[in-house]
Amino acid sequence: MSVKVLAVGKKHEAWVKDGIDRYEKRLRKPFDVSWQLLPHSARDGDAARVEESERILQRVDRDAFLVLLDERGANVDSPALADRLQGALGQGKHVVIVIGGAYGVDDSVRSRAQFVWSLSKLVFPHQLVRLILAEQLYRAQEIAAGRPYHHV
Repeated sequence: MSVKVLAVGKKHEAWVKDGIDRYEKRLRKPFDVSWQLLPHSARDGDAARVEESERILQRVDRDAFLVLLDERGANVDSPALADRLQGALGQGKHVVIVIGGAYGVDDSVRSRAQFVWSLSKLVFPHQLVRLILAEQLYRAQEIAAGRPYHHV
């Protein structure tokens, strides 16, 4: 059981890496996270979306609990996110979180996802999404453990 993030894009910028490292040092099984960065497609638009989606799905195990980050997804609070992640991890599933490329993902990824999650109605740069995601994973871990990091 673990959490893997598949993100289309370049390696973490230094300021993002520093922030992610801060939270990763605090994460413990099953909330520990590994990152797999996939290069952007050389194509544009729909062709890029299809190519990147195919590469994403090749890296998702059949029994994994897939979470897709998408601005059109469900907007949930941190306790609800913690419950979803804890539920999947508690069933012995690996959690895979997908951050698509600039053109998003196609319907093959969306239909494979058990949870389509929006961080916000706002759109953020991919580097910032990675940092927010790392913090939210840490927050979910702390909520699931009943520790006081999250105040309601």
